[in-house]
Amino acid sequence: MWRPGLMIARYTLLEALRSKLPWLFVLAGCAGLALAAFLQQLALTESGATQAAIVSALLRLVAVFLLVSFVVTSLAREAADKGQELLLALAMPRAVYVLGKLAGFGALALLPALLFGLLTALWAAPAQSALWAISLLGELWIMAAFSLLCALSLPHALPALAASAGFYVLARGVGSLQLLAHGTAAHDGSRQAIAHAIDTLALLLPNLDHFTSSEWLLYATGNWQALGLVAAQTAIYVGLLAVCALCDFYRKSF
Repeated sequence: MWRPGLMIARYTLLEALRSKLPWLFVLAGCAGLALAAFLQQLALTESGATQAAIVSALLRLVAVFLLVSFVVTSLAREAADKGQELLLALAMPRAVYVLGKLAGFGALALLPALLFGLLTALWAAPAQSALWAISLLGELWIMAAFSLLCALSLPHALPALAASAGFYVLARGVGSLQLLAHGTAAHDGSRQAIAHAIDTLALLLPNLDHFTSSEWLLYATGNWQALGLVAAQTAIYVGLLAVCALCDFYRKSF
């Protein structure tokens, strides 16, 4: 039963190779090295910390942007070319198609996580770089699952990309929004209501601001307990998003 799913995952990876996506990751890594060399000349003190903080943040954003863009455009192109309908006409459940795609995108996320993790090892302890890379992989898996849901639910690529970007910004910034809301809501009823609404939103979203923390690279504060929390959130949200994608996909008529 799962052999068709593995074939779908395999052809998803082949599509990524043919679209030169791995070379874009390599190019982003080279750009990160060039930026690090520039920052080394620019920073008067703590050049290593400056390199680690800025380059790691940019590499994380590039990895998320490229992977999400590939997920959305790949599914949009497949739907436009009627390839999706052709696959669904075969004798296999729709769940095999969705999970096969998710597995292919998840395997593709290994490349930027490994590559960018190795690059951060130039400025940080290898153990911290390994924790950072594993955390980046979890972040990419969550974003791949959410962008898969958006691409299957929304009819066009642009709304799916916009929804994925909004989800990422909110998941990254909801912790800061909580601090701001609670800092100004001490004696104001309307602001307290806003703070409660933000707290509810934070419960629904993954806490991505605790993923791939630059502090791990700067101060070696990463540990297996923090990574365990990242792994737990990754498993929960990837599972929930996959179930949502399956429910929506089974409701659609082709």
